[in-house]
Amino acid sequence: MRKIGIIGAMEIEVGILKSEMEKNGSVKQSENGSLVFYEGKLNGMEAVVVRSGVGKVNAALCAQRLIIQYGVDAVINSGIAGAMAKELKVFDMVASTDAVYHDMDASLWGYKICQIPQMKVYEFQADKTLIDAALKSFNQSEAAKEHKIITGRVASGDQFIADASLKAKIIENCSPACVEMEGAAIAHACYLNKTPFLILRCVSDNADDSAETTYNFNEKTAAEASSAVVLGILTILSSK
Repeated sequence: MRKIGIIGAMEIEVGILKSEMEKNGSVKQSENGSLVFYEGKLNGMEAVVVRSGVGKVNAALCAQRLIIQYGVDAVINSGIAGAMAKELKVFDMVASTDAVYHDMDASLWGYKICQIPQMKVYEFQADKTLIDAALKSFNQSEAAKEHKIITGRVASGDQFIADASLKAKIIENCSPACVEMEGAAIAHACYLNKTPFLILRCVSDNADDSAETTYNFNEKTAAEASSAVVLGILTILSSK
């Protein structure tokens, strides 16, 4: 992997990575498809950093542009998510093993819930090299002193999950570690373009009846933790 595309969910996170790029030299900024892309060096790797915007369509279009127009060899998507796995707490992290759409339902035609009709795969598999690098990077980070990282499925949909009964339904349907609004769309675009990907998520809430109040967490802390892990991944990849 020579050139990595990084899709951030938070403006502050993109800003942190852009600042790191500036420390390593000049940063090229361009605007395409109403998105702002930052190109430069990050911890020994050529990188393109961009904020996709919220939702599946925004995320998929962003990933496609990164791959086709900017020629990235892999995509890392970092951001926040609601916990589905019981062992996850706020500020713990998830490194994706795979991704599905929790709001895809073609069961009337005989498909499993979350399965996209007429596609060869049920889930989009994340890249093992990127998963391993994420685990190693997290374990070397400050966040590891108080929090944990797990690997698991990321489920995406155009909904903010803040209802215990809906959470239980999503767990029953697709058994994810966490739920959010962009990852599976990015994974889908990467699958179609044969591009390795990883979704990295920091837990912001429990995706239940308390989510609406607990979502307003310390955004700066989450952004710094996610950025530190992403930078560590790039350091590990550049040393190979």
